[in-house]
Amino acid sequence: MELKGKTILITGAARGLGAAMAKGLAASGADLALVDLDAEAVEPTRAACAALGVAARAYAANVADENDVVGLYERVVEDFERLDGSIANAGILRDALLIKARDGKPIEKLPLADWQAVIDVNLTGVFLCGREAAAHMARLGGGCILNISSLSRTGNFGQSNYSAAKAGVAALTVTWAKELARHSIRVNAIAPGFIETEMVASMRADILQKMAAGIPVGRLGRPEEIAHTAVYVLENDYVNGRVIEVDGGQRL
Repeated sequence: MELKGKTILITGAARGLGAAMAKGLAASGADLALVDLDAEAVEPTRAACAALGVAARAYAANVADENDVVGLYERVVEDFERLDGSIANAGILRDALLIKARDGKPIEKLPLADWQAVIDVNLTGVFLCGREAAAHMARLGGGCILNISSLSRTGNFGQSNYSAAKAGVAALTVTWAKELARHSIRVNAIAPGFIETEMVASMRADILQKMAAGIPVGRLGRPEEIAHTAVYVLENDYVNGRVIEVDGGQRL
């Protein structure tokens, strides 16, 4: 796909990987529909993209709410008169052990509310965005759906909810690639490892050093490296049904 003049929707675009991917795509000439819970929070990203000479609009939507997502995609297609790519990036964390026990007696359990919140945003949100993107792309002549999974999809300590959601995202990606190819729609995912987002940067220095020590390349990834991968996946029309790991070799 030639990105110049194409319209790409990105959820979770206010900061972190979403903002980095938006700027990377804008640099390649793509017009952008930038989505977050609060449209005002997206304004810095929107302004940075617009400064690169592309059309960029901010939208507010809760990806876990079906009506919000349906309305979002309808508005974007109405505003841009096309939809060529959709990146489901929005996500939350509610990390906790399944149980905590003392002397063999459980004293704390992973709350159902924390399980459900992560599943709602990180898995159901991806489903809703993918469904609506596919419905519009099929009518408009095709496109590319890009989901954000995670290294944690193989299981990570203290992340039952997050790992389950990201494993589900990987499974959806492969399933949709098989189903949607007949409509000229490609579906892929990126599975980042530990990346230097604002959230990670706020962690204690000793914890960051320990994280980096476990990565073969000896450092955390940069948001721009995920953005570079997103551009590649969208541009290469023969990449389909793949979960691309960008983790510095952490999962060998």
